[in-house]
Amino acid sequence: MKRLYVLLSLFLCVSAGLAQNSKLPPKPPVEPAQPYRLELPLERYTSDVLVQPLPEDSSVVLLVEKDPVLTGKTEYTFQKFDSRLRPGQIVPLSVPRGYEFRQICAEGTDVYALFQGTTEGTLWVAAFDTRTGELGAGEFKTKRAREVHDLKALDGNLFVTVEVDMHLTLLLLDLKEATFRFLPSVYEPLPASFTFLADSVTKRAELILSETNGFKSRLQLKQLSDNGQLLHSEFVQAGSERGLLEAQLSPGDSAARLLAGTYTLRDSRYSQGLFAADLNAGVTPTGQRRSLRYYDFLNLKHFFDFMKPARVARMRQRSERLKATDRQYRHRYRLLMHDMLPTPNGYVLVAEVYYPRYNYSSTYSNFGSLYNYGYPGMGAFSRAYSPLGSRRNDGYRTTHALICGFDRQGNLLWDNSFLMQEVEQFSLRETVRVRPLADGRRLVMAYLKDDNLYYKLVDQAAPAPNDWQVKVQTNTSGVSEKTVNTQQEHLTAWYGSRFLASGYQHVNPEKGQSREVFFVNVIEFR
Repeated sequence: MKRLYVLLSLFLCVSAGLAQNSKLPPKPPVEPAQPYRLELPLERYTSDVLVQPLPEDSSVVLLVEKDPVLTGKTEYTFQKFDSRLRPGQIVPLSVPRGYEFRQICAEGTDVYALFQGTTEGTLWVAAFDTRTGELGAGEFKTKRAREVHDLKALDGNLFVTVEVDMHLTLLLLDLKEATFRFLPSVYEPLPASFTFLADSVTKRAELILSETNGFKSRLQLKQLSDNGQLLHSEFVQAGSERGLLEAQLSPGDSAARLLAGTYTLRDSRYSQGLFAADLNAGVTPTGQRRSLRYYDFLNLKHFFDFMKPARVARMRQRSERLKATDRQYRHRYRLLMHDMLPTPNGYVLVAEVYYPRYNYSSTYSNFGSLYNYGYPGMGAFSRAYSPLGSRRNDGYRTTHALICGFDRQGNLLWDNSFLMQEVEQFSLRETVRVRPLADGRRLVMAYLKDDNLYYKLVDQAAPAPNDWQVKVQTNTSGVSEKTVNTQQEHLTAWYGSRFLASGYQHVNPEKGQSREVFFVNVIEFR
């Protein structure tokens, strides 16, 4: 009888295991295809490649930099590929000695590359017309421009964000007349930050400057013509203890001007929530914006999806207790804002939640460095008992992305979030990319990490899995291959429902020699 009981128990356990294995995870309603792949025989130690998408004609341009093997001059080429990654023009770019690449941008089907010289204040620009294959270049001896931060093109002119005498300003490069000038309307003392929008549809350039005295923050908007003339300037600020940190302006139709971003409560380092304002709604007699709306993170449906429900409930309870005493629960989040995307019903705003990583060190001991190699006890000891201990920013970690839909008046229609695998990087830059699906309602959010494309399908506020993923394929024929190493992974939004995945790979096939390549894969959501 005892033996029968044991056999019956084993049978039940095996049956339960088989039943559990039969419950496979649900299949995504939309899965990406990878129909095309481009490989260039390049090594990351001796080359660099910049991927510039051109949605205008569904093409992509690569700026390829090859370092000399022993001696000689660095080689640059523009290489264009069509929507199937078939090669088009290959145009050599003769960059003068003493110049290093800084920025690349595009307007329509024209691509611009900016280089900075070792001679102080000297810039060199290459302009590539991808329709005709024509290449133009020119040197600009500004004498004053220092570090280059950003590059935007508008109606054939280039707006370059540069540092000048401990200030942040705009440098206008007129490529047709081969002249330059600094724009006096933009001259902000460091540390300063501003968002620059170059809209080819309306031929307008708009700046959103963030200003703060450490406690109160406000925004200043400046509208410029395509040749850099100041057309209009206005301030946007909040009442009471709120401050406006940073914002994005809606592109396209000039009849609808929506400003959306983050606001804070006194401490300008952290965001408390989102705000939105219809700039066409005017102001009150006291100067306040009529349409300025605030959305605390606690009022959003999905911002705290990364937390356990019990913890969110306790946080909401504490917030209610503080409200009873005329106080507010304060958050400590940093957000990286994306450019606003137009939709049929309004606009979509995406922001990535991140925090800095710090490397702790000490003058008295080497325990601070051990903290970064798996010895948290020693690291804590070092920070607690070393009066001369210090910390430095050692990069950033992105934890999740927030996506919100607004109508044209700034009313919040829905929100959602994309929980990420804590992406780490040395410089603060956008990780998540967003494209609309063909149905015009849903969007796909995606990013690359460790040879995998992680993605989420966003249908307004409807919940959806955050862990759907596919492997970045090493070929389109289905041949079994193994990726040994992938470096400098990057995902770029292209056109329609397509992305471009790129990077350096070392690929081992089942038979034959391994290969070291720079790859570009088309990721298509149908």
